[in-house]
Amino acid sequence: MLQSLPQTASRNLEVVRRSDGRASRADHAATSLSVPVYEAELWTSRQRQASSIHEISYRACFKPQLPGYFIERLTREGDVVYDPFSGRGTTAIEAALRGRSVIANDVNPLSAMLTQPRFELPGLADIDARLRVLRFAARPRSGLDLSMFFHPDTEYEILGLREYLYRRVRSGEEDAVDRWIRMVATNRLTGHSPGFFSVYTLPPNQAVSPEDQLRINARLRQEPDYRDIRALIRRKSMQLQSRLGAGERWRLRTAAACACLLKKEAAATPEIASASVQLTVTSPPFLDVVQYARDNWLRCWFNGLDAESIGARITMSRTVEEWAREMSAVFGELYRVTRPDGWVAFEVGEVRRGSVKLEEVVAPLGLAAGFKCTAILVNAQSFTKTANIWGVRNNRLGTNSNRIVLFRKS
Repeated sequence: MLQSLPQTASRNLEVVRRSDGRASRADHAATSLSVPVYEAELWTSRQRQASSIHEISYRACFKPQLPGYFIERLTREGDVVYDPFSGRGTTAIEAALRGRSVIANDVNPLSAMLTQPRFELPGLADIDARLRVLRFAARPRSGLDLSMFFHPDTEYEILGLREYLYRRVRSGEEDAVDRWIRMVATNRLTGHSPGFFSVYTLPPNQAVSPEDQLRINARLRQEPDYRDIRALIRRKSMQLQSRLGAGERWRLRTAAACACLLKKEAAATPEIASASVQLTVTSPPFLDVVQYARDNWLRCWFNGLDAESIGARITMSRTVEEWAREMSAVFGELYRVTRPDGWVAFEVGEVRRGSVKLEEVVAPLGLAAGFKCTAILVNAQSFTKTANIWGVRNNRLGTNSNRIVLFRKS
């Protein structure tokens, strides 16, 4: 896989060996290991070259081309592909599109809500029929002042849909069409175009506070206008399924029958059989760079979830040492579930303007768990739209840089 890539550097990492041959962080005799570093444009970041079904926004998610690159080269049809920090489900969906078996895990319940409906893939006609028969009762109460985000009539429809979905779950009547509508509505709550339910705000993978939205409204001299949520859900549904071929639809629905979607701590997943996973492709939380609870508070509210309790379970480490302790336990669990000759592609990006190189932290952790560290891959991406919004304009900072530490279980 790496033979055609330009090796740009090699780094000496201090590791130690236990008597059983595995690396260890214990105070034994240290040895130096040289890890090759490859830098190239491994995949394009252009959105339209990926399947349309991926176009669900989520904070700090990677492009589907990243897991696709490793799935194509390191697995065969039917192999198990896993992501312990699944987020919006990019690895899981890409693996299913390529005919692999899927395991996805994330302590945030929003992850499964955004992933499962895209496996089930209800037909557009069924989605349209359900939207047409939706009837909302007298104006329900939200318990929140959302007037800075939504027109009163739009808020009425959102609250009505929220209540409808709650009743369907409570009665046991929720089906694949309901779950799809929930997923799309969750994704369309707030954003920066007329395709969202809200007035203009930040990109859809980050919900601002009501106070911040009031400031945005004042600065832009805007007020929320009416948005027809049924029409917007219908439009987004068509976009998501627009470029799916018959074979891709069949593979997604096949995956729905056997996909395993967990909501566990990544370091403790007894539901996954030992030595069962051929490839893990994942990207963990990067220290405390992204505040998942704060960014998803409105999505959590819509789905009846407690954002603060969810946030308390997500790895939010202030220091590299804290983060390394958390990831050490994760690598121990990954070693257990990985097949002999299986792989782990662990994406760490760059944080704090490159001053923290998490790949140099991750490599010894994988070695300590028993893996062989085969390479560090740096994808030299071009400019991305999200990066431009945040003022990042080169390939070495923020979301433009993917740094993947590749491990193998020998």
